[in-house]
Amino acid sequence: MAVIGFTSWADDDDYDTVAVGKALSEAAFPLNQALKVSEREGTPISAKYEVENSALQLSVYTVKGDKFSEVVIDHKSGAITKAEFLTDAEDLSDAKNQSQAMAKAQVSLDKAVENAVKANDGYRAVRVVPILAAGVAPMAAITLMKGEDVKDVTEKLD
Repeated sequence: MAVIGFTSWADDDDYDTVAVGKALSEAAFPLNQALKVSEREGTPISAKYEVENSALQLSVYTVKGDKFSEVVIDHKSGAITKAEFLTDAEDLSDAKNQSQAMAKAQVSLDKAVENAVKANDGYRAVRVVPILAAGVAPMAAITLMKGEDVKDVTEKLD
């Protein structure tokens, strides 16, 4: 199946799973729960754990109307620590592509993440990005980790 519309989070060669894996033991808050918490700021369109400035960070992109935001969630407590509008051209482009994929989705990202984790015993979701397979079918590209083992899976969103 051809996959069109993969955003930088889905095909990002710079996504450092090694650094995320090392820091992930600090995180008590699951990715699917972060997606639910971020709904306060808009509709979640992607999420990931990342290492930013040598610290683990849990980021969710959201859309509300025609505005895109990055919501940073405390990976221990689940509290929103920061929410700001996206202004970087590449981030905005990614968010627009993600929003287009989610506009065709019938299943929420948090449910897709939950399904992927249930189907992969012992794994934890560290990243989810909606994509359009063959340009029309919405899917969630999900990165899972168990220790140092990394697995990329997809879940249908229609």
